[in-house]
Parts: sequence; structure tokens; C-alpha cells
Amino acid sequence: MKDLNYELKKLCQRHRDGSYATRHARERILTLVPNQLHEMGFKDMKASSLKPKHVTALVERWKAESLAVGTIKVRMSVLRWWADKIHKQNVIARDNEHYGIPDRQNVSTLSRARILTAEDLTKVTDPYTRLSLKLQAAFGLRREESIKIRPAWADRGDLLALRDTWTKGGRARDVPIRNEQQRSVLDEAKQLAGKGSLIPPDKTYVQQLQRFKAQCQEAGIRHVHGHRHQYAQDRYRELTGWLCPAQSGPTFRQLTPEQRVVDHHARLTISIELGHERLSVVAVYCGR
Repeated sequence: MKDLNYELKKLCQRHRDGSYATRHARERILTLVPNQLHEMGFKDMKASSLKPKHVTALVERWKAESLAVGTIKVRMSVLRWWADKIHKQNVIARDNEHYGIPDRQNVSTLSRARILTAEDLTKVTDPYTRLSLKLQAAFGLRREESIKIRPAWADRGDLLALRDTWTKGGRARDVPIRNEQQRSVLDEAKQLAGKGSLIPPDKTYVQQLQRFKAQCQEAGIRHVHGHRHQYAQDRYRELTGWLCPAQSGPTFRQLTPEQRVVDHHARLTISIELGHERLSVVAVYCGR
């Protein structure tokens, strides 16, 4: 199986599309898959050898291992990436239902929001990590975005402009600067970073990412994505005037027809600000 491992590694090195986190996850899965195929009796494979029987065998194994639906879907997306790069897209069915993979529940029934507190920040000794955390909370940024951002470039007065090279999926977007707290955090980040990013001049992105993780662990700050959930929930209340379902607010069924229109526009706004293409994803943050 060494040939397949080697060829998939080379494939990842040639095609570096996606964010750092996406590429890292892809390489990890494409290291695991050859080993699993070998264990199931598929030997002497090359990258170009991928066939429908291999995909089916992998899916059945993952289902037998009781993996979460979301985990299986991520692995399927990586298999499709592999098939696309070897020009064999038809090897994998376009619809996951073909393999009996159910839809993931994209509705939050329990709030996953996390409030960044002053006490949290006092435990973070690295000023770059501290500002990345504050930007996450103020603007709903992903971790990678909050590290790669160049605050001086991003500040457009009433908007925070995020470049495609910082964002997931390479989708540039703008986030409104709506209040003094956001302005204060952004000005603080600009003062620290100058014309650069929130990666110290003597470090690479990967090195600063590891420092960020270590700082959060030492400070007891877990689930930093929860800051993004909090941003979405705060925006929902700001845009609608009531709490979202994840915060025990009214569900969609409990809204009046007029309120449902407001709800729809609020979710559309939040989806754009978070950088999602699907309106349904907002339910993960705010409930439904």
C-alpha cells in the first residue's frame, strides 16, 4: 500500500486548494484511507485505481464503526476530491443518499455559544493570540481568519473586509462594523500588527496556530468556535428583537407570518456575515 500512500501525498502537495485546516484534514484522511483499503483486501492500488467498489467498501466500514454522519460526510468530500483530481468523478455518486448516508441534523437544540470574558483574556500571555480571540468574539471570525487577518488592510471604515486567502473555501466577505466595541478591538489589533497580520514577524502561520492552541489550552479556553456561535446569536437578537431558538427563544413554528419574514432576513444576513453559502447552516448556530 506504500504506492497509494505516496501517490495520494503527492496529489495533496500538487493541489493545495482550500484553507490550511481543510488541507490538513484532507491529508489526514488520505493517509487513513489507504490503510483501511489495505486491511479490507484491496492491495497494489495506485491513485488512479479508485473504483466504485472501493468507495462502497469504505462507506460500509465507516457505518459499521458507528462514525458520526458529519464525519462520514467529510470523508466522502475528500474521496470526491480524490476522484476529481484523477478525472474519475463518476466513480462516486453525487448524492450521499446513494450510500445510505442520512442527512445530518443541522439544527441546534442546545446553545454552543461561548462568551469571551475578561478573565479569559488575563490568562492569555501572547498578545497576538489575545487579539485573535477578541476579533473572533467581535466579528464572528473563524480561527484561521482571526490569525491571518491584516487588520489595517481589512479596516474599511464601516466594514471589515476579509480576503479570500484568509477564509474557508476562498470566499471573500465583508462584516459590518456596527458598534464602538468592534471599533475598539479593531484599532487595538491594528496597533499591534501595524501593516501586517496577527502572525508575529518571526513566525509562520502554522507556528502561530500551534501557539494559539497552546495558549488557549493553558488558559482553559475550549471550543473557541463558540465565540462565533455567540456572535450569530447576538446578531439574531439585534436583527429580530427576540432571542433565537438556541437561547430558548420562539421556534419557527411559533412565529407569526410577519415575524417569519423578519426571521428569514436575519438568517440571510447572518449567513452572509459568517461566510456560509447555505441559509440552513445558520440553524446550527441559532436553532430553528
